[in-house]
Amino acid sequence: MSDASMAPVGDLRSPEALLLADVGNSRIKLAVVDNRGQDADGRSSGLPTICHRRDIDAHGLRADHLRGWLRTVAPGPALVLVASVHDAAAAMLEMTLAEESATGRRRLRQQRIGHLDLPLRIALDEPHKVGIDRLAAAAAATLVKPRDQGAIVVDCGTAATVDMISADGHYLGGAILPGPGLMARALAKGTSKLPDVRALQEGDPPAMPGRNTREAIEAGIGWGMRGAIAAVVAQARMSLGAHAAVILTGGWGRAVLPAVPDAIEMPDLVLAGIALASRRACRQ
Repeated sequence: MSDASMAPVGDLRSPEALLLADVGNSRIKLAVVDNRGQDADGRSSGLPTICHRRDIDAHGLRADHLRGWLRTVAPGPALVLVASVHDAAAAMLEMTLAEESATGRRRLRQQRIGHLDLPLRIALDEPHKVGIDRLAAAAAATLVKPRDQGAIVVDCGTAATVDMISADGHYLGGAILPGPGLMARALAKGTSKLPDVRALQEGDPPAMPGRNTREAIEAGIGWGMRGAIAAVVAQARMSLGAHAAVILTGGWGRAVLPAVPDAIEMPDLVLAGIALASRRACRQ
């Protein structure tokens, strides 16, 4: 990364726009921070609000698509906060941002964020080894959960994660299991005759019994994912208490909502958590 891209953030109350990039294993989620959730004195007043969402393929980043989005949502100076669990995709994104800054006749800065940038107390021995997406979601969840209750964050992405936050706001860790796409690809690659299917992306799985191989795989993955999420959430509530809030996020979250019917849906939870990193920068 260039020296310019590593420049300190400085005072984010300047006119520059605040942009976010959540670099995942399958997609890069882009967004603009519409409201940083701070009062006039820079104190926290709630969760940041997100607008102008755009998802792009993490494996085939199109520079022209990224540049078009940037010029539409932030024609002037901007800071991009990058949170990544996919180093190769993040490096490509950062290189494209640096090129746009060099040729776009405007200042476009970027910063890769880590766990120390988030307003989150992490009760683990090696917090730097935890996915930044999990930590960002947890940081956001601490601002929306009931004050005296724990919270469980279910993030439905390439992998499904179920993370726990104590009543006093400490991140405790959680569970990771493969998402439906990974399960389907594992069956296709690990066998000689089973097809690769798209299961549980939205809606209900096929009713049992599946009457052909494809339906059988979709039913197995779909109902299995719902059962797995319900079981892991139940285990988490045994530790946190039966009234722990459940917050659901991620691309296929609605497909498992029947397994956690009391969950609060927050599609932009990870992005809102990334935006919280700007608050620490303002105090530096």
